Amino acid sequence: MKVVPLGDKVAVKPLDADETTSGGVVLPDSTRERPQQGRVLSVGDGRLLPDGTRIDHQVSEGDRVLFSRYAGAEVLVDDEEVLIMNEEEILAVFG
Repeated sequence: MKVVPLGDKVAVKPLDADETTSGGVVLPDSTRERPQQGRVLSVGDGRLLPDGTRIDHQVSEGDRVLFSRYAGAEVLVDDEEVLIMNEEEILAVFG
């Protein structure tokens, strides 16, 4: 199933968090930090301005992005975690 966000929303697939520390210690699920990077799966139509026009998104499908730790709303789509967030919650795009 494909998720198509509305308006200025963006659907992001979080990338897996590190399972080991730099010293080689394996981290259990409970101590792993929530991922802050992901791939953009789909984007909405853009932000609606008061005059009725829309501004296109600065990110596009397939972009690798950095977002704040607790950004977005988690949803399960076909047993996979997807984050739906405002484009404003995206901090950077990896080049």
